[in-house]
Amino acid sequence: MVKAVRFYETGAPEVLRYENVEVGDPGPGQVRLRHVAVGLNYADTYVRSGIYQVPLPSGIGCEASGIVVAVGDGVTNVTVGDRVTYTGFMNTIGAYCTERLISAAPLIKLPANIGFETAAAMTMRGLTSAYLMRRIYPFQAGDSILLHAAAGGVGLIVSQWAKLLGLTVIGTVSSEAKAEVARAHGCDHIINYSHEDIAKSVRELTGGRGVDVVIDSVGKDTFMASLDSVKRRGLMVCVGTASGSIPPFDPQLLAFKGSPYLTRPALADYIADPAEKVALSEEIFGHVAAGRIKIEINQQYALADAAQAHRDIEGRKTIGSSIFVI
Repeated sequence: MVKAVRFYETGAPEVLRYENVEVGDPGPGQVRLRHVAVGLNYADTYVRSGIYQVPLPSGIGCEASGIVVAVGDGVTNVTVGDRVTYTGFMNTIGAYCTERLISAAPLIKLPANIGFETAAAMTMRGLTSAYLMRRIYPFQAGDSILLHAAAGGVGLIVSQWAKLLGLTVIGTVSSEAKAEVARAHGCDHIINYSHEDIAKSVRELTGGRGVDVVIDSVGKDTFMASLDSVKRRGLMVCVGTASGSIPPFDPQLLAFKGSPYLTRPALADYIADPAEKVALSEEIFGHVAAGRIKIEINQQYALADAAQAHRDIEGRKTIGSSIFVI
């Protein structure tokens, strides 16, 4: 019997239900996919809580890897037996399951030397890191970045990639345990925001100049500190809202903060072009396959334990990537 995690009302992790579902044959443009591993992403909690609204009842999750077991009419990019991974967001909702029907369009064929668990842990995080490192700013060796949540799934990939590009990485964390992990993955300097002033520390570390780029996945709690940490006419990248959405503000504020550029990118806009998605996925998979970037899977859950997984990620108890193993 196929199992899936679904919810019928928004709210706390307890609204998630682990239940039997029926999965039929794939229609035109669809495949039936048997999952091996499923990614756990912070964005999943936004769907469950209602910050991101979906029609109810609904499945949850947007990233997984597995094997194609059937294809519908018109599918040409994959065949039965292919090892694949996928990510997206609204177009891939429902990944917390053992099998599913899904459009063939988002599927990415897995290289032979990338395992299912690794793929589920890195497809969204890896592609996010890829556009941050290769599309968002023309990085040059010697540039500096402030990386919030440096011990998170994206943070650990970005810090390793940044070192490949010759960047100086200042990472923020909430504990000494996370600081050790961040250092081991390339952070040159660590700021523990639980007891250190982020902007003051950044200015001290950069001789008063500030960093070239801030990559902020925290949001509300770090927004002002991030603006105070970026150099004059630098780039502020708001890539997540783990602490809540950034409150509305008068753009005139930027004029008083050194005229930084501000962007709030979405992965969907960097993988909408199939050719660009292939290019970014080949680059990140190439780094991982060659051992230049290591994917840390530090939490593994059963699908039946989805509620606990959400409690852990919301409680900032996780380090690196988290997955569900089927």
